[in-house]
Amino acid sequence: MAQPLTIEDLRILAKRRVPRMFYDYADSGAWTEGTYRANETDFAGIKLRQRVAVDMTNRTLASTMVGQPVAMPVALAPTGLTGMQHADGEILAARAASKAGVPFTLSTMSICSLEDIANHVGKPFWFQLYVMKDRDFIARLIQRAKDAGVTALVLTLDLQILGQRHKDIRNGLSAPPKPTIANLINLATKPRWCLGMLDTPRRSFGNIVGHAKGVGDLSSLSSWTAEQFDPALSWDDVKWIKDLWGGKLILKGILDPEDAEMAAKSGADALIVSNHGGRQLDGALSSIAALPAIVEQVGGRMEILFDGGIRSGQDVIKALALGAHGTFIGRAFLYGLGAMGEEGVTRCLDIIRKELDITMALCGLRDVRDVDGRILVGGKG
Repeated sequence: MAQPLTIEDLRILAKRRVPRMFYDYADSGAWTEGTYRANETDFAGIKLRQRVAVDMTNRTLASTMVGQPVAMPVALAPTGLTGMQHADGEILAARAASKAGVPFTLSTMSICSLEDIANHVGKPFWFQLYVMKDRDFIARLIQRAKDAGVTALVLTLDLQILGQRHKDIRNGLSAPPKPTIANLINLATKPRWCLGMLDTPRRSFGNIVGHAKGVGDLSSLSSWTAEQFDPALSWDDVKWIKDLWGGKLILKGILDPEDAEMAAKSGADALIVSNHGGRQLDGALSSIAALPAIVEQVGGRMEILFDGGIRSGQDVIKALALGAHGTFIGRAFLYGLGAMGEEGVTRCLDIIRKELDITMALCGLRDVRDVDGRILVGGKG
């Protein structure tokens, strides 16, 4: 098999190897999927300035995200059910991120637990928190994150209620998959995935089962999560979590300048411009279209990070040029994981690094920290 050269190559391979319900979970959006598609396609309209006869030697992609050194301004985004793309998926992705010198963010709705990552990876990582009605569970989850050596908490604000995701509904999404005839037929065509799953005990939501009250099995877990996401989440809760956590706090899911203003006033260290991968409000702006107004609103007061639609190093540099300090990739690394396990995540990061480096050079810059609007057609530094 030829070595994948693009994120699209990894996507095609993942589609062949991952069971349909989990591939669709990663590669779909809400309702008509218009915002999901726009997250990718809106990057194409942003044009770069090619520069020539400038010194392109000694280039560096090293930067920081929330004050932490990174080998390039890219982090692995929190993604639910990562361990269903490939057995032990979160552990494998965290290892690949650690080797690449970039942050890995574990989701609350992960298959591998906080403790699994701490025990099997050994390097500090980030943790994404969903706010549940059971505040005692949240307080204990935050303490577990501290005990696991988490160095930044990512609080997701845009999933108080679940968007309408038709593919997940039609597929009867569950972890592990329900033994329906359709699922069993599909699983029979994915022997590599099945063998991996037989070899691991991690097949459910590791941060929740055995930790949340009254949740001991899968049948009660799905109903618990559906009932537990808190639609009453407010900025008062953000303050409570900030005080309880006491460390670096990143707010994820900001798409509107008014909400960005509230985020800045909350005292959080950073915000992530994100529409949840087009999986919540279909018809909302793409993340890249929303970014400039948020940079204008609060760019001087807090660190602005970006998530949504990145499928190449060129997409990374465009987000940086529009004012993001760093970026996240979600689907891109999930494709790599589903395609080739840990090696696939490493390949994904290598692809993005190379594209970012070459694009930066051809735009006439040598240090990724110097990237700004100067590299865009019609842009200003």
